Amino acid sequence: MAENFAELPQSNSVRLIDFEDVRVVPGIVPNSFILIVSGTKPYLNMKVSLSPLVYIKQPEFWGIEVVGSLPGIGLPATAPYTVSLPLDGILGTKGIEVIGANVRKTFDVP
Repeated sequence: MAENFAELPQSNSVRLIDFEDVRVVPGIVPNSFILIVSGTKPYLNMKVSLSPLVYIKQPEFWGIEVVGSLPGIGLPATAPYTVSLPLDGILGTKGIEVIGANVRKTFDVP
């Protein structure tokens, strides 16, 4: 079943969305980091989350998608968003790559 994951149908209620600012900050525990992403979501009631990609082996830069999902009808008003994700267990050998609808940014993380 796991080997067929990429062949499953894609969701229609979830989309990559753009981001405007990305920061990687140190966590409370030594050698831990937190990813903070912010931007403007296209719908007031859109839920924004950070979704790490799935890999078989650790890549150089671990891809993390900025994903927006709608619970039904979208309220057509823009709104700011800020989301965060602890990077424990989802770091590449060099760092991370944040993936939005139109932009990708890589960050070296020690």
